Amino acid sequence: MSTITTEALSATTLLRFATAGSVDDGKSTLVGRLLHDSKSVLVDQLEAVERASASRGQETPDLALLTDGLRAEREQGITIDVAYRYFATPRRRFILADTPGHVQYTRNMVTGASTAELTVVLVDARNGVVEQTRRHAAIAALLRVPHVVLAVNKMDLVGYEERVFAAIAEEFTAYATELGVPEVTAIPISALAGDNVVDASARMDWYGGPTVLEHLETVPVSHDLAHCHARLPVQYVIRPQTAELPDYRGYAGQIAAGTFRVGEEVTVLPSGRTSTIAGIDLLGEPVDVAWTTQSVTVLLADDVDVSRGDLIVPSKDAPATTQDVEATVCHVADQPLTVGHRVLLKHGTRTVRAIVKDIPSRLTLADLSLHPHPGTLAANDIGRVKIRTAEPLPVDSYADSRRTGSFILIDPSDGTTLTAGMVGESFAAPEPVTDPDDDGWDF
Repeated sequence: MSTITTEALSATTLLRFATAGSVDDGKSTLVGRLLHDSKSVLVDQLEAVERASASRGQETPDLALLTDGLRAEREQGITIDVAYRYFATPRRRFILADTPGHVQYTRNMVTGASTAELTVVLVDARNGVVEQTRRHAAIAALLRVPHVVLAVNKMDLVGYEERVFAAIAEEFTAYATELGVPEVTAIPISALAGDNVVDASARMDWYGGPTVLEHLETVPVSHDLAHCHARLPVQYVIRPQTAELPDYRGYAGQIAAGTFRVGEEVTVLPSGRTSTIAGIDLLGEPVDVAWTTQSVTVLLADDVDVSRGDLIVPSKDAPATTQDVEATVCHVADQPLTVGHRVLLKHGTRTVRAIVKDIPSRLTLADLSLHPHPGTLAANDIGRVKIRTAEPLPVDSYADSRRTGSFILIDPSDGTTLTAGMVGESFAAPEPVTDPDDDGWDF
């Protein structure tokens, strides 16, 4: 494995990305090739893959085995669960979620892409854009993933023909643009042979764009959520009641977005009670300012009733509370979601009882038309729902905050996750079509 110093790592940025695609499009092989050719594989890992490949009669290592870790995955040659991998180059650190391709595992793609800044959608050059490709594009658009890479794989099986790649890239880009995907970058690759994954391909000299790794290393990523609406979901109330801290009462949680400062006036939702931040503890030390993703304990100047599930927000920027939530959802359970379905709704650290009042529409993936009032959503369906909650919830629009604009619906009988929901408008407005860059393949 390549040696990267601590100083170099601290200077690099972090990119979270996910892979998606249909069955046998080569996702795991792409990830394995990416790890292998970027020298991010330990010697013992590679030796284990070589032994497993040899036992199956393969002359060369099957790089897909680097990510397919479950026994059932290796036996069947498929990906079942989301495989997370962490690797780094001198230019950037990466957290990768390799998601399954089977339709019944689409729910795992929702999980893997929910925190991603970039999604790599693989397409088999022989098959082109299929229904599962459209579904993955729709999920990426629904989750408002800012960057999408179309990796047209297995170019070696179509003679590295430019026209095959161009037709697929044009079809996918038109579909993604209609969904409102802000950026699509199309790259022709052969994960098995290593073409355009880490190293540029000599067999596709007609392509002048970046390799997959080059794009991953250079795509602009903004982690500056400090200027978003400040939100702190309370996870735990800390009351030591010791001789040293007899009156300490702190409200602990991870800041979902924005920045909090000592002296700032805040409101506790859904109660609406107000107070002032008297102190902020971070890793046991007092600080004056705390921001997104930091886990902190906030102390308030007044004795306010605050408990797990409450949301602390700046008084000048408090979201409205509501018992009527309208959202776009991806149904992930095998049992259908129906009008009248009684569920639990988990938003942040708060879980409340709720009922599905209406299902206004279901998305048809083929042409992006809406089927009105279907009455039910089956597994992997995307649609609009109206939900009535038993208690008021302070929700943001998903377009404003991926953290506090999302929720899940849970079966109250057994705790099964039923549906992933995004509050507010479903998809972003389509971006205006612009001319491709000079390299010819930045769609």
